[in-house]
Amino acid sequence: MGAQDRILSRAAIEGMIADGNVIVIYENLVLRVDTWLPRHPGGDKVVFHMVGRDATDEINAYHSEETRTLVRKYQIGRVEGVWKNFIPPIQGGKFKKSKQIDEAVSLTDESACGSSDDEGVYSTGASTPAELSFLRTKKTCERKEVDVNIYAPKLEDIPISQKLFAEYERKLVERDLEIYPSLDYDTQLSITRKYRELEKRLVREGYFQCTYWGYGRECIRYIALASLSYYFLNKKWYFLSAFFLGLFWHQLTFTAHDAGHHAITHSFFWDNVIGIIVANYIGGLSLGWWKRNHNVHHVVTNDPVHDPDIQHLPFFAVSTKLLGGVFSTYYDQLLQYDAVAKTMIQVQHWMYYPILCLGRINLYRRSWEYLLLWQGPRKGQAAWLRYFELVGMVVFWYWYGYRLVFQQLPSPGVRIGYVLISHIVTMPVHVQITLSHFAMSTADLGASESFAQKMLRTTMDVDCPAWLDFVHGGLQFQAVHHLFPRMPRHNFRAAQKYVIEFCNEVGVQYSIYGFVDGNKEVIFRLSDIAKQASIFADCSNHMMQEAIATGKFEKM
Repeated sequence: MGAQDRILSRAAIEGMIADGNVIVIYENLVLRVDTWLPRHPGGDKVVFHMVGRDATDEINAYHSEETRTLVRKYQIGRVEGVWKNFIPPIQGGKFKKSKQIDEAVSLTDESACGSSDDEGVYSTGASTPAELSFLRTKKTCERKEVDVNIYAPKLEDIPISQKLFAEYERKLVERDLEIYPSLDYDTQLSITRKYRELEKRLVREGYFQCTYWGYGRECIRYIALASLSYYFLNKKWYFLSAFFLGLFWHQLTFTAHDAGHHAITHSFFWDNVIGIIVANYIGGLSLGWWKRNHNVHHVVTNDPVHDPDIQHLPFFAVSTKLLGGVFSTYYDQLLQYDAVAKTMIQVQHWMYYPILCLGRINLYRRSWEYLLLWQGPRKGQAAWLRYFELVGMVVFWYWYGYRLVFQQLPSPGVRIGYVLISHIVTMPVHVQITLSHFAMSTADLGASESFAQKMLRTTMDVDCPAWLDFVHGGLQFQAVHHLFPRMPRHNFRAAQKYVIEFCNEVGVQYSIYGFVDGNKEVIFRLSDIAKQASIFADCSNHMMQEAIATGKFEKM
């Protein structure tokens, strides 16, 4: 038996992770991908969230057959039986160094249940005072009943000012555990197997093949919108020109999204070229930044500590966890719940649409930050894309910032109006993206939850007539997209019925709302968190006044 085929025990793998190795399980193969990190086109953060986990579904969902074959060269061994996930170090998982690596131990023995201790202690990955309590769980092989206390913060030793939030989060976990299937491994394994069967069926029936006529229709729409913008610019109807330019950008976003997921040609080279031309050269946004951000969002969807797509302090908070400030593992910095945040969060349900009107401006900043700080891959086939992107950003600001806004527009007032209108018109795409997640669960149900259940629990679809699909760009089928991210979006509507059948079969709730009702759900969630923030502020003020009056300063 070769070294690659040796059977590695759970304790041995835990020891390797404790020594700093990046270990991922894929189809029962043990992969050590340390040397792959600088080359990974999707960034290193997304890989860190898979350390110690069975990443089979994630790797298959986001990668081509060529890449899936490539990762096998990083194999250092195998595991037997059903792999039970560790909590990755980036999420707070604790790992013990192995005194001796016994490569002959199979996971079919007791080591498959975890450490040899009766009681294992794992960190929650928490970064606020309310979450610094530890998760305590018995390491048993056959746990059929799930205790909500395993997944919710303990109330003992939590500062009084944070207990309200801890109880709020506890109720969210309780609700999810009541609505969704049991987290025992048999149930989750059954969901995983049926999900994989569905994926094979959709591949077999051609749903992963691109419908190029769909892009043909879209190209006609793009040309029409760009031509109208240019026509009205020459007619000196500047604000109408800005309006159609904004619509042009709005529609192009959907194609950039597809290219970022390699869902157009399924070719790494050509999809990146298409995506960068659309995103950088025409839109001024970095495709590489979006991929790094978006890939993390797809694997830790709606996690307040890890998912950058719901980390919008000081303007928005969709979880009370953010009200204490959290250390973002994506941005590697503390997201302060400062004076500005305390003010804005209490009125976030009123400011939701106005702030989204200027959402594109923040993306410019993120794009330049990604490229100038070289946050993308430094080696491998994706490294050269940084230079292609930088050229694209310069080209964009030359044609839009200099030639159009500065040279073609007659006055500062018209320039400001043109920029504002062209950016505000793109607001619906920001609404579309936030609509699918802001109202959904932000609870962490632990490492045993299957990929398919987590995607459906944290994502909603938006119902609309087929003739309105072009407005939403097909991204109203976010639940379908999160299950099958490399599926071309023109096939989402047809694939939706299979996803609904799957959900009915495995008992996982499929969330779908009309556009208006979906917006109501988002506003309700923002309003609820705003109310919690207001209560927290009142409670903190009262406690401070009481402490000053009595001369006793209780920990707050």
